Amino acid sequence: MTALATIPANASLAFDVLIVGSGLAGLTAALHLAPTHRVAILTKRAMADGSSGWAQGGIAAVLEKGDTFEAHVDDTLVAGAGLCDLAATHKVVENAPHTIAWLQGLGVPFSQEDGQLHLTREGGHSARRIVHVTDATGAAVQRTLIERVRQTANISLFEQHTLVDLITSDKLQAPHEPPRCLGLYALDAGTDEVITFSAPHTILATGGAGKVYLYTTNPDTATGDGIAAAWRAGCRAANMEFIQFHPTCLYHPHAKSFLITEAVRGEGGRLLLPASAGSTRFMPQHDARAELAPRDVVARAIDFEMKKHGLDCVYLDISHQPLAFILAHFPNIYARCLELGIDISKHPIPVVPAAHYTCGGVLTDLDGRTDLPGLYAIGETACTGLHGANRLASNSLVECMVFAEATAQDIKHTPRPAPPALPAWDDSRVTDADESVVLSHNWDELRRFMWNYVGIVRTNKRLERAAHRIKLLQAEINEFYAHFHVSRDLLELRNLVQVADLIVQSAQARKESRGLHFSRDYPELAATAAPTILIPPAD
Repeated sequence: MTALATIPANASLAFDVLIVGSGLAGLTAALHLAPTHRVAILTKRAMADGSSGWAQGGIAAVLEKGDTFEAHVDDTLVAGAGLCDLAATHKVVENAPHTIAWLQGLGVPFSQEDGQLHLTREGGHSARRIVHVTDATGAAVQRTLIERVRQTANISLFEQHTLVDLITSDKLQAPHEPPRCLGLYALDAGTDEVITFSAPHTILATGGAGKVYLYTTNPDTATGDGIAAAWRAGCRAANMEFIQFHPTCLYHPHAKSFLITEAVRGEGGRLLLPASAGSTRFMPQHDARAELAPRDVVARAIDFEMKKHGLDCVYLDISHQPLAFILAHFPNIYARCLELGIDISKHPIPVVPAAHYTCGGVLTDLDGRTDLPGLYAIGETACTGLHGANRLASNSLVECMVFAEATAQDIKHTPRPAPPALPAWDDSRVTDADESVVLSHNWDELRRFMWNYVGIVRTNKRLERAAHRIKLLQAEINEFYAHFHVSRDLLELRNLVQVADLIVQSAQARKESRGLHFSRDYPELAATAAPTILIPPAD
């Protein structure tokens, strides 16, 4: 049975593998490793509080007669605007059916029709290949995996534990040893103590960084912790300018970060201007694929129409479908909207774009390995090359599972040195009474200027303004980190500011418009495509 840990103050704990994050990527890796390794899962809130459980649409896999791996690969490459890594794309696409079978074996209750998996279609896909659990796929998969993890021996769970930083051999002032990740420090919210964890293998599965923006579909946990920690440890980051803005987040004063799944458009939903602007359908004027165009196209179209007409939102209409159809396909969306006074079987849904997915991340190989030996990154934290300049709908959950299994296999075939003795965290710092006020102000400032200056449409001047403000925030936050007792708010803000810096650096480096990165100063597509790779400065 999985252990829920009780830890003495200033403890140092040793495992074979540390996994930071309890989303689909982290849980999948843990289940594959548990038969042979002692695994610790650290998550900064409760097990189910990550982004995976919020995924509505589903998991893309070639299962329908007449569909092919080649078609799925081609759709991914088209959405990725020339930047997808072909090897990574083939790896994910060709292993997708296997991962669906694995989830079925664990008991995930996928939606059925006539005794077969029901496959829906989403924007950018040329066929029906989205396996789903009505409109709450992520929650169902997450719930099943958490139950399995809690029942599995060899896995210890550390909830309410926030990653402070990675421990590397060079930080221990051991220049004669090759650089390597040796473990990490984590803040235990229950005791307010920093705990030392050591292991020969550490997996970052901390999700993306949607909270760097004012409006996001992501949960509060999406603060780029793994990306920032890996960067500080000397790992390269790639394609950080490509932040996917989901076109359809519910616009309502009492709804926070509620996503209206891509599948609504896949099942015939139409985007409309409000009555004040004619109630007309506008997507056919922007792209021949209309509502089924890739997300970057749809998000920019909505942004254009909102600015053109001075709108707060546009509308997504599925009311032409029968109520029984809506209840069968979108029961959670129907119920949530009804709570807010919107009957989607009779009225259109007010929607706006919102930051949704971090397509870039820590640069990895096909086994999830980063530049630092002993350190892996999987899921939204990583940049495998699959998503290129824009993620194809429902390719993210399957990427989590495919690369989690690949990482587990690599670890199984890697020698397992004894965990070294690591120093305890220096906790002689004091708590500053003004810290919470300053941090709250900095949080708000960061998210607002990132939304205004580094959003769906960018310019050189906006990026320069953002870069200037980031430097000021970094200096202030680093001073707090160096002199005062760490808190979760401080750690998350420190990571978000670092990720914001990487996004701006990457956006400034790209002198074209491609995929999710659109610049008014460089509106054309460059003749050649290359990923943006950032290298950490030498100490």
